[in-house]
Amino acid sequence: MRFSSNLLRGLAIAFFAETAIAASWGFSDATLTIQGKGTGVGGGLKEKLSPNKALSQSVDLGAKDTLKILLTTQDDKSQKRPHQAFLSLREPETGLETSYVFSLKESGKGKVELTQDDLPAQFRASSQPLEASIIVASFGSSKPYKEKAFDISIISDPNVATVPPEKPLRYGKLEEIHHIFHTDPKSPPKIITIFFTICVLAALPVLFGVWLLIGANINHLPKALQAAPIAHVLFFGSIIAMEGVFFMYYTSWNLFHTLPVAVGVGVVTFISGSRALTEVQERRLAGLR
Repeated sequence: MRFSSNLLRGLAIAFFAETAIAASWGFSDATLTIQGKGTGVGGGLKEKLSPNKALSQSVDLGAKDTLKILLTTQDDKSQKRPHQAFLSLREPETGLETSYVFSLKESGKGKVELTQDDLPAQFRASSQPLEASIIVASFGSSKPYKEKAFDISIISDPNVATVPPEKPLRYGKLEEIHHIFHTDPKSPPKIITIFFTICVLAALPVLFGVWLLIGANINHLPKALQAAPIAHVLFFGSIIAMEGVFFMYYTSWNLFHTLPVAVGVGVVTFISGSRALTEVQERRLAGLR
């Protein structure tokens, strides 16, 4: 008696386990329609899709046609909304694939629509029919569904020129890059340099003449050097040094050589010039002119 009870229990467990394993996703009430622009309601091609058998003949999708699939997803023959359901298209020659998601309701009723404009350029240029499969899957123990449903032949518009697809971007080794650097800037013509040099040198006698005209007193030079010899010497020397820096930049130095030296000379000019001007102010306050 106990053996019979255990046998019945084992058979029941095996039955329910087999039933659970056999549960799988699928669909029902599926229809495929291809309707051209301006054909009206009910016009165009209409086919019923079976989850167990693909259509025997391929369907044609013209340039102005719209392909629509309506279906009801099922989990073990009960209407239910899965986690994902989409129409997968595959180009048999290259193996490229693309997918279009079904818009689903809670009742499991779904719909997907597409035209040639929704297809990649490689699919529109395909000379062979595209393989269309329906995929339905979700979480849980139910087996997902993926089967070929039909083939699609892409019919191009003869009045529209076919544009070849662009070459896809591939990451890899590129060709060696040879940099072409600009030549160093050249100095202005020598004739211009000589002209402005003569102008500067000619202005020096005019400067000295103006000093004598307004009453420049050179007799104060010994007093100035005696009161602040270092400041006056450094100030005058830094001015000459700055002119030398400009000359070197003009003839041979670049900007990276010139800037550090110019900054150093400028600091000396600022500090020594401040002290030299202080000494001059003291003599002015003392009434020496």
